[in-house]
Amino acid sequence: MLAFLKRWEGCVAVAAFIGIAAHLIMRYAIGAGVESSAIPLLLTIVCGGLPILFDLGKKALTGDFGSDLLAGVSIVTALLLGEYLVGAIVVLMLSGGASLEQYATRRASAVLDALARRVPQCAHRRDGGHIVDVALAEVAVGDLLIVMPHEICPVDGVIVEGRCVMDESYLTGEPFQISKAPGSTVLSGAVNGDSAVSIRAEKLAVDSRYARIMQVMESCQSNRPKMRRIADRLGAWYTPLALAVGVAGWALGGDPDRFLAVMVIATPCPLLIAIPVAVIGAIALAARRGMIIKNPQVLEQIDGCRTLIFDKTGTLTYGRPQLTEITCATGFDREQVLRLTASVEQYSKHPLARAVLDAASKEGLALDFVEQVDEKPGDGMYGKVHGVQLHITSRSKLTILPPQLPEIQSGLECVLFVDGAYAAVLRFHDEPRQDSRPFVEHLGPRHRVDKVMLLSGDRESEVKYLANIVGISEVYFGKSPEEKVAIVSAEVARQPVLFVGDGINDAPAMMVASVGLAFGQNSDITSEAAGAVMLEPSLKKVDELMHIGRRMRRIALQSAIGGMAVSLVGMGLAAAGYLPPVTGAILQEVLDVAAVLNAVRVAIPFEELTDY
Repeated sequence: MLAFLKRWEGCVAVAAFIGIAAHLIMRYAIGAGVESSAIPLLLTIVCGGLPILFDLGKKALTGDFGSDLLAGVSIVTALLLGEYLVGAIVVLMLSGGASLEQYATRRASAVLDALARRVPQCAHRRDGGHIVDVALAEVAVGDLLIVMPHEICPVDGVIVEGRCVMDESYLTGEPFQISKAPGSTVLSGAVNGDSAVSIRAEKLAVDSRYARIMQVMESCQSNRPKMRRIADRLGAWYTPLALAVGVAGWALGGDPDRFLAVMVIATPCPLLIAIPVAVIGAIALAARRGMIIKNPQVLEQIDGCRTLIFDKTGTLTYGRPQLTEITCATGFDREQVLRLTASVEQYSKHPLARAVLDAASKEGLALDFVEQVDEKPGDGMYGKVHGVQLHITSRSKLTILPPQLPEIQSGLECVLFVDGAYAAVLRFHDEPRQDSRPFVEHLGPRHRVDKVMLLSGDRESEVKYLANIVGISEVYFGKSPEEKVAIVSAEVARQPVLFVGDGINDAPAMMVASVGLAFGQNSDITSEAAGAVMLEPSLKKVDELMHIGRRMRRIALQSAIGGMAVSLVGMGLAAAGYLPPVTGAILQEVLDVAAVLNAVRVAIPFEELTDY
């Protein structure tokens, strides 16, 4: 019966809505009698309510006294009192809420579906002089595979022929596209650039990096913590109290009408209606501000998170390289070096070339005419400007290091030689967002966050460089998705955790965090794993969502606790025999309207939703 209920909860909700609509049309539009117009409501209560009551009875036997159990008692009470409309509304609330919960649960498996869809179904294997498409499972270690332009790399391997640029940011957390040459390792799941390359498979598809992320995701899905909703926590004490008051009134007065009156006034509509209305209002408000709420529990949990964990790339940073420093040798100046380097880099496909050109453009530098451009594999870029030979390369390609060459520092770098003489070092970093430090600094005073962490798969030098800029002292670097899950899980065991990330490598950690937020829609996997998606990758949006969640929780509790407090007074009067069932039903309807009207305020903010 439970499996039947789970399959048909959505249908029951639709049927209940239709039944209520039919009753209202028959009663007030057509002018049908009370008895005939009640038929759709009776059908709704009997057909839709019986499976719900069966499930609630099983919960009661196990000691689970949530708000929905009292709602089940209310259905029976409403049926006995002839309050069929109230009973049908409760059926609609219960079945609709349960259907939404089932949707949220099913969405977790959608993450794995998205991961599976992203993996290539076949690989291009080189057999002699031919290229043959084979199933991914048929790829063996040592096979030579061709990765076409813009394709996803099918397995972990090593490039044996060709040069390309691969985007590994979703997998490793590295913010830049990585140049690949013969001998370079490639990871399954990385996106190839504009050039086809030949790779030698080093691992089977089931053992490759991408498959391991899927395995971690499956484990996270099965072990994901279940958060108790506000209504469930309140109902845990309210339900047995209401039943006890009703039984006491019946026993002391010897009148079963007292029990019915208590149940009517105790019907937890502020829990069943006002809280969902507040949640829906908050979802609508967030959507208007560019935030998609995929799991409503985000709104209930986010204000209670006391640990905030950031991924580095694309969250606290923009996720793209920026030229941040030029160190010139004697006899060269910064403007000269930047102009010469940009003149040559305009003909390059190297990932750092765009950063150099952007810097030159910002400074309004006119580029020089370049002759004899040559980009030799593994040796860097050559070009001649006004008869001067330029060579742009990396430190690792130099056999002899010039004495003026500065020591290695954080970030990426390239070295410029002019007519064979060392001229300058250009350094690049993933640029921090302008509001990163103010946002981090305001979390403690404004949001009661007592722990902020930076958790990244990037290199130590880069992570610590950013941490110093934005003011985060607890730093983890070079972490795989599996290691991120372990760290986040350990923090969740201590207190609620908000995790903010944007790549596939963040998806497993998002699933185990109390609340997971995804920046942008760079990855459908990350978007599915997160409870909410910031369409505009901005820390201001994270702050807005924290305020929306806090405000929604405050107003929802006002409606729920305020309505329950008045209900408790009414329950006492009903148990004492001073409040008959009909009067109790009218009073409860007034309470319902007041609670719902208060909850509607969530969608109409009258104050700023940011505070930094």
